[in-house]
Amino acid sequence: MTAMPAPPESTKTSLQQRLNDHADAHWPALANIDVRFRGTFAYIDAHLPDGETLPLMRLRYGGSANRWGFALYLASKDGYRDQFLPTGLTAGTPEEALDCAAGLYLDNP
Repeated sequence: MTAMPAPPESTKTSLQQRLNDHADAHWPALANIDVRFRGTFAYIDAHLPDGETLPLMRLRYGGSANRWGFALYLASKDGYRDQFLPTGLTAGTPEEALDCAAGLYLDNP
């Protein structure tokens, strides 16, 4: 079994832009989204206007910029746990994942 490669630079740049654009359009309580990468994983933090940072989720690259595995940050575990999106799937678009995580941690707009 071959390990999935890390996302290419173009996908990393695209993911950051997509998540910030989606947050700007749908999540006014967020100042911005920060994405950092480690191997096949993208770790997403939300920054609030007061300067507070909230770890939200981890996305797992599966070879497509449009479909990522989804894990929520759980403060009780101080870590990430794979979850189902509202679609019932464990993978989806970055925007679906952001809506799910932000909807749990923030008031829905």
